[in-house]
Parts: sequence; structure tokens; C-alpha cells
Amino acid sequence: MKFLKVNINTAAPSDPEAAILLIYTGGTIGMVSDKEDNHLVPFDFSEVIHRVPEMRQFRVMLTVLSLDPPIDSSNIGVEHWIKLAQLIQVNYQEYDGFVILHGTDTMAYSASALSFLLENLGKPVIFTGAQVPIGRMRTDARRNLITAMEIASAYRTGKPLVPEVSIFFNTVLLRGNRSTKVESRHFNAFHSGKYPQLAKAGIDIEYNPSVILPAPAQPLRVYQELESQVAVLKLFPGISPSLIEAILSAKGLKGLVLETFGAGNAPTYPWFLKLLREAVDRGITILNVSQCEEGEVHQGQYETSFYLKEMGVLGGSDISTEAAVTKLMFVLAQKLTSQEKASILEQDLRGEMTRRI
Repeated sequence: MKFLKVNINTAAPSDPEAAILLIYTGGTIGMVSDKEDNHLVPFDFSEVIHRVPEMRQFRVMLTVLSLDPPIDSSNIGVEHWIKLAQLIQVNYQEYDGFVILHGTDTMAYSASALSFLLENLGKPVIFTGAQVPIGRMRTDARRNLITAMEIASAYRTGKPLVPEVSIFFNTVLLRGNRSTKVESRHFNAFHSGKYPQLAKAGIDIEYNPSVILPAPAQPLRVYQELESQVAVLKLFPGISPSLIEAILSAKGLKGLVLETFGAGNAPTYPWFLKLLREAVDRGITILNVSQCEEGEVHQGQYETSFYLKEMGVLGGSDISTEAAVTKLMFVLAQKLTSQEKASILEQDLRGEMTRRI
């Protein structure tokens, strides 16, 4: 995996207001129609200034790194998240903000993963993309890119307005590890039902400082490892014992995100509880997450979740599935005791959950 530095054919301002690193990984935002057969193909990112001439109005020093070759976000994996974190670490002192162009399908996972890998982040890391390719007439790519760059370079009295990992899409800025993709046919692709918007872009960009993470006092710490041996099990009425057993007995499984009903409720069938208890006894960490988009887990509130808490299943509060998966990957990769990992998983680390269970 390699990133190429792309030369942008525009004169840099003599007194730039900020330095921005733009990282292009792939996705719809960087696609144009091939002239011969009209198929969508990645365009040469050195031409981005011609596709988005409004970028010339920014008084910023802009550098672009492009993944070679670009990839569809469906192919994004742990190694890409680690590489993105390393790129930010290497360039952290040189730039005021970072914009990551990414496909929409897995953007919420990537933003969540980066939030955990980048501890004490004190600068903006803004993910954005597009529903319509930049080469199409009705594209949303230009608006998303321009606004993400504006947010990434927004400082007041020398301090960034948004010192955290976030997603800007359509008109809203959302915390990255609170976001979920909810639309594939409309421009408002992302939603954050369990947490307020960080900012809204209209004629002006209106920030909501009361819900934005404060700038940290400690220096940036970048983690280099994630544990990929995790799985997601979504419960549904009539789910078979053999299916659950197959997932829980998967070779090398270290952690499981258990998507339960309502406030964290699950079946109380003896065979179901037996399989979960055996998995916990084998050292598999299970994190209980509500299937409801705006739900919150309260283990023990009902009898159907009391047994989960009693056997050692951890409560995920109002964390999203995307954040739960990447948080599990992050915590399980740390050299900690099982008790320490369990405690950290039930705590808010980067604003991904509202409270400690």
C-alpha cells in the first residue's frame, strides 16, 4: 500500500492562513465517466483544482496524498486504518488540519477506527465523500470537499474549532464515531441519531461548541495495532442455535458485538444462554449493542437482559455498531488484563458513548 504526493497546479498564497493535508483513498468522490464507454473510473487527482476551481479561493497551503491505486471503500480494512493513522502522525506538526476523501459505504467504520487510534487528537480530521461522482453535473462532491476543507482550516484565537475526527456530508458535521450511513439514494447519507450535530452548513457554518470535544492538554498518541478477529451477531426472532454456535466457535474469535433488541434484551432460551456463557468462559469478549438507531443498552432493566449482565456480557450504552466493532478491535489489541479491557469497553474513550454503564 502506498500513497503518492500529488502536485496541484495552483500558486500557493504567500501568507497562507492554514496548511491542509488532503488524503484521497478512493470512492465515488474521485470518479469521472470514461469517454470511450461511459464507465466510472478514478480521475487524475492532480486535476482536482480544475474539477473544483473554488479551491483557488482558499488561502491555505494544500498538499494532496493519493492512494495508489485508489480503492472502493468496501475493500477498506485494518491495514488502511493503521496507515491513515501513521500518515497523520508523520504529518501532524506540519499541518493544521486533515481531510480524508473516502467512499461512503464504510466511512463511519473508518472514522470510528481513526478516532480510537488517535488519542489526544488536537486538530481536525474530517472525512467526506460524495453520493454522485465529481464528474457528473449534479454532483455533491464539490460542496462536500469545499466545506470539509473550510472546517479543517477553521481556527479561532489559534485553536481549532473541531479538534476531533468527524464526518462532513451534505450540510452537517457529525462526530465520526457517532455516525451511521442511512441513505444510498439521497445526499443526506449520514445520521447521528444518538448525538447532536457538531455543525451545520448553510450560508454560514454554525458550530455547536457545547458538543465538540475540547482540545486535549496532552500530546498526540498514535496507536499501531488493531485486533481483527471480531464479529457481529445480529439477533432476530427464530435465530437458530446452529448459526449462533457457528459464529461463537469461529477459529481465533476474540470479540463479538451482539446486536440485541430494544434496551439490550435477548432471548432467555437455555441453549442461547449456555452458548454465550461458554463463549465468555473461553475468553471471548461480548459487547451488547442495541439494534435501535436511537436505542441505549440498559442491561438488567428487564429479565431478558439480566442474564447477559450476570454472565459477563458488557453493556455498550448508546454506542453504534460501527464504533463498537472498531472499539473492540482497538481495546482487544492492547496489552491489558481481561478485567482492564472490560472496564475500558464500558467507558467513554473518544465521545463514542454518552455515559459509563
